Amino acid sequence: MRFILPALAAVVVGCATPLTPPVTTTSGLTYQSLKEGSGPSPTAADTVRVHYRGTFTDGREFDSSYKRGEPAEFPLGRVIKCWTEGVAMMKPGGKARLTCPPAIAYGEAGKGPIPPNSTLLFEVELLGVTR
Repeated sequence: MRFILPALAAVVVGCATPLTPPVTTTSGLTYQSLKEGSGPSPTAADTVRVHYRGTFTDGREFDSSYKRGEPAEFPLGRVIKCWTEGVAMMKPGGKARLTCPPAIAYGEAGKGPIPPNSTLLFEVELLGVTR
C-alpha cells in the first residue's frame, strides 16, 4: 500500500499539462499556448476554422462560437490584427489564449458591443486550416 499512493501521485502529476508561460510580442499581443497542436501553422492567406470565446478583462463574455454551436471559418488575414498574428502562432488541434490590446483589436472606434479602447481576451481552438 505504501508504494501505491506515491505511484498514483506520480501518474496524476505526470498527466497534468502545465501551461506554457505567456509570450508578449512587439505588437503587444500576449500569447499563451494552452494545448499544442501539430502540423503547419496558418498564414494570413489561409482560411481557418476555429472555436473561440471572447471576453472583456472583467470576464464578461461578448462573443462565443461555442454558444452558437458552430465553429467560425474565415480568411485569417481579414480579421483583427491580434487574431491574424495570434492564430498564425498556433498549429491545427491547438488551443491558445490571446490578450489583445486595443491597438491590435478594435482601437478607438470599438465595434458593436465592444467599447472603444478595450483590451480583449480570447480563447481560440484551431480546428483546421485550408490553404
